[in-house]
Amino acid sequence: MQRFAFGPRNYRLMGIGLVLLAIGFVTMMFGDKNNYGEDFVGITLGPLLLIAGFLVEFAAILVRDNSAVVSRSDAAPAPTAFTLNPTGAPAPAAPVAPVAKPTYKRL
Repeated sequence: MQRFAFGPRNYRLMGIGLVLLAIGFVTMMFGDKNNYGEDFVGITLGPLLLIAGFLVEFAAILVRDNSAVVSRSDAAPAPTAFTLNPTGAPAPAAPVAPVAKPTYKRL
C-alpha cells in the first residue's frame, strides 16, 4: 500500500490558504479606485488576508492527517539486520579483514 505525505485534510487547508492569498492580492490591487488602493482595504485588509493565507498554508504542511498514515497492522514488517539461528540467538558476524593503511610518498 502506497503512503502519501498529505491527506484530504491537508489539501483542503491548502485550498483555503490559496483562496485567502488570492483574495488578499486582489484586495490590494483593486482597492478604492479614487484612492488608488490607499484605503483600509488596500493597506490593512489585503496584507492581513495575505498573512492569514500564509499561516494557513504553513499549517496545511505541518498538520498530520490520520487518514494518510498507515496503521502498523497494514505496514510491512521491518527488515532485520541479522539472521536468527535455530536456538534463537543472533548468528555471529563474519570476521572482518583489517584494512591496510595507505602509504604516501613524499616528492
